Amino acid sequence: MKREDEMTTRERILFMLKRQGTMTAREMTAELELTGMAIRRHLTALEQDGLIEVREARATAGRPSSVYHLTARGDGFFPKSYPSLTLELLEELTESAGEGIVDTLFESRRDKLLRSKLPQMEGQDLAGRVEELARIQNANGYMADASREEDGSYVLTELNCPIVQVASVYRQACRCELDLFRSLLQANVERTECYAEGGKKCTYQIREAAGN
Repeated sequence: MKREDEMTTRERILFMLKRQGTMTAREMTAELELTGMAIRRHLTALEQDGLIEVREARATAGRPSSVYHLTARGDGFFPKSYPSLTLELLEELTESAGEGIVDTLFESRRDKLLRSKLPQMEGQDLAGRVEELARIQNANGYMADASREEDGSYVLTELNCPIVQVASVYRQACRCELDLFRSLLQANVERTECYAEGGKKCTYQIREAAGN
């Protein structure tokens, strides 16, 4: 994906809605430092293209406010790695070579990624490894962000899943990703929310492994 500073205004609006979930026109105006008239022009165009929708949200006091969110088509703006072709190929492989071939493929991919990314983790403490993993996932279109909790644990959040259609059918993808994270971080990692299971994001709770 483009860096945020390379995006057009309409792409930035889509990016903000992906990150925030919903936003009002006023919030977008403040974030983008545009006039109300300019932001409304962009929002109208995005609505006409079927990329966003608006709905009324009840406020705690005063009149309801209009909030915008991505449509399914708008969510498709973010990379999904040609899922239809991948699903067709995996189905054909399963039919010709049996169910086990899919496990082998995902495990082989996991091991290849581990070998290529592990050197980037060398010499870093857990905080550094988590930040490095977030950078790796960001570069691959996952819109990842890492934060430290008050109890010393970490949370890795992925707002986009480029392979969600594949992972929804072949859960081996999710299992192997979790195994990969545990190996790269050398930590206890648990997935607490999953995009492929209907969540709005993938969230990982990360804690120091015993003895580290």
